[in-house]
Amino acid sequence: MELSNRTEKVGLVLEGGGMRGMYTTGVLDVFLEEKIFADAVIGVSAGAVFGCSYMSEQHGRGIRYNLKYINDDRYISMKSWLKTGNIFNKDFCYDEIPNKLDVYDYDKFKENAAKIPFYVCCTNVDTGKAEYIRCTDFKKEMDYMRASASLPLVSQIVYKGGKKLLDGGTGDSIPVDFFRGIGYKKNIVVLTRPEGYVKKASSSAKLLKFRYKKYPEFIETNLNRHDNYNKAVSAIEEYERQGEAIIIRPSEEYKIGRLERNQEKLVYMYNLGRKDAMAKLEELRKFLD
Repeated sequence: MELSNRTEKVGLVLEGGGMRGMYTTGVLDVFLEEKIFADAVIGVSAGAVFGCSYMSEQHGRGIRYNLKYINDDRYISMKSWLKTGNIFNKDFCYDEIPNKLDVYDYDKFKENAAKIPFYVCCTNVDTGKAEYIRCTDFKKEMDYMRASASLPLVSQIVYKGGKKLLDGGTGDSIPVDFFRGIGYKKNIVVLTRPEGYVKKASSSAKLLKFRYKKYPEFIETNLNRHDNYNKAVSAIEEYERQGEAIIIRPSEEYKIGRLERNQEKLVYMYNLGRKDAMAKLEELRKFLD
């Protein structure tokens, strides 16, 4: 990754969405092939998980390890949830895979993150507010990514940096305004829902109120998430009309679950991301230049 000479700094914002993030992986692999780099990156939940392989320039890693381990109960399963409290197994996902099975290039991440800031968005369980954490040493800061991808109700609270953290998408699903606020007025935004999608209110309100009764602000943030998400999408679409954003999102509706384990569906979403990114290349280059 190389530092740009752009007068206007450009951010890259990666939405989450669980296994819909295979779409993001496809987009980012095209970016690596075409040497498309923003001046800073922020990932939310799955966007953080798959964005880290972009930062380490490990082309194909996201689709590779997911296809290999998606049906392994050590990766994601009800068995893991019942045994550990985490539906994505902490030890397997954040130790065995990156350190032994599909080795992560921590050195390349560190080298790139020194030039191109990488942020992870988490939600503070005590305050219900989003926390935007810059990561410079991924080996030491892996727990921030884990927190960002720790879904409420099926994950344990992550304790890191003196804070209680969970899913970044709860506090800020698409943190474009955060990036705009710190100087990245132009943004490439990768979404995992197609145009016209409207998020509905949570169907788990009673469970959320019971599970997090000690954290009323976190409950409130969860219950308002759909409104905040829909407002964020509307704002981003307006930024695009003003020439201050470029949105890449699924060009078709495709049914895939947040915890999808069907390999064919994962491959389809990955290839859809590649196709949509390729279709935007000329527009992206003009936007970046």
